[in-house]
Amino acid sequence: MVSRFVQAEQQPALPLLLDVLELEAEARHERRITRLRRASKLPPGKTFATLDEGRLPPALVRRLHELADGDILDDATNVLAFGLPGVGKSHALCAVGHALVDRGHAVLFMPTYSLVQELLAAKRDLELPRALRKLDHFAVLILDDVGYVQQSPEEAEILFTLLAERYERRSVFITSNLIFAHWDRIFRDQMATAAAIDRLVHHSVLLEFDVPSFRTEHAKRRGKATSRQAAEATP
Repeated sequence: MVSRFVQAEQQPALPLLLDVLELEAEARHERRITRLRRASKLPPGKTFATLDEGRLPPALVRRLHELADGDILDDATNVLAFGLPGVGKSHALCAVGHALVDRGHAVLFMPTYSLVQELLAAKRDLELPRALRKLDHFAVLILDDVGYVQQSPEEAEILFTLLAERYERRSVFITSNLIFAHWDRIFRDQMATAAAIDRLVHHSVLLEFDVPSFRTEHAKRRGKATSRQAAEATP
């Protein structure tokens, strides 16, 4: 009888306790997402909300949103985005990156040249294995503008080492203005080029941004507006 009385007294407190626990769990989740977003170095404004999807083919837009589900990370699938400068490759992959962070995945966005320089410095300090292990903490590594800057043999070797290290273990997302046929400009060696491409495409999704340059279109519109204003101001 006493135990039934105690249970009756405690019952009203149970929903309150559950609410408190739920709020605490939500707060912990939000703090974790905040930490992941800060560590990701993703540009804050490059999300799906700001991506001009109307400029992109519908099939490409659908694919981007499918990638944002995060299922591809289960088998360390890579995402390779090709296209001319200014077509939205970086914005699109950053948008996917932000969506993955929202789902609790660790993502890192880096310009390729900057990351290569960091790894070169680590190699000179005999800390390259440690630097590569640190990158292992990220389920997705977004390498922006692969091949944009011509690389020295040492830089190409570091990039190859990075790709080989993540092969079939962690996903790599890349943006590049160079199609694979021109990747010998990056690695300077046919065997290294073939090996790097083989590792990237083995488990990969290829995205082709065959659209006009957004920056070029914007500059043209701005130029027309300036010309029109000048003409209207002329007496």
